[in-house]
Amino acid sequence: MQLILLQDVENVGLRGDVVDVARGYARNYLLPKRLAVAATESNKKIVEQERQSHLRREAKLSTEAQDLAKLLGGVTVTLSAKAGEADQLFGSVTSKDIADALEAKNFTIDRRKIHLEEPIKQLGEFKVEVRLHRDVTTEINVQVVREE
Repeated sequence: MQLILLQDVENVGLRGDVVDVARGYARNYLLPKRLAVAATESNKKIVEQERQSHLRREAKLSTEAQDLAKLLGGVTVTLSAKAGEADQLFGSVTSKDIADALEAKNFTIDRRKIHLEEPIKQLGEFKVEVRLHRDVTTEINVQVVREE
């Protein structure tokens, strides 16, 4: 059965693709969840128009993300935390803490876009990756200093 995908579906295809799938998969999964529509001529025209608007919107978001990445490139965030003798923190610094510190510097970044492998648990300077868009990432410097 031929369908037009309305969203990216893993192991099937990307948004706007015309794909052949089994009738049961289409009828029981893709169509009820509104992940796809039947591949008629009128639906193809509608999906093509939506795809064009989606591409324009993605290009705009990508451009905005690149501009923000240029601004964030030189930013250093300083966080203070309580630490023990061996420079081990009593807690940890998470992406939420970094997002709050960026907010104080007038950068509104969602904490889910700040990528930490694991929370920071000691004093020092760290490079933290910020994924602003699917194709745009930048790094910021995070300094963790001892709280007085």
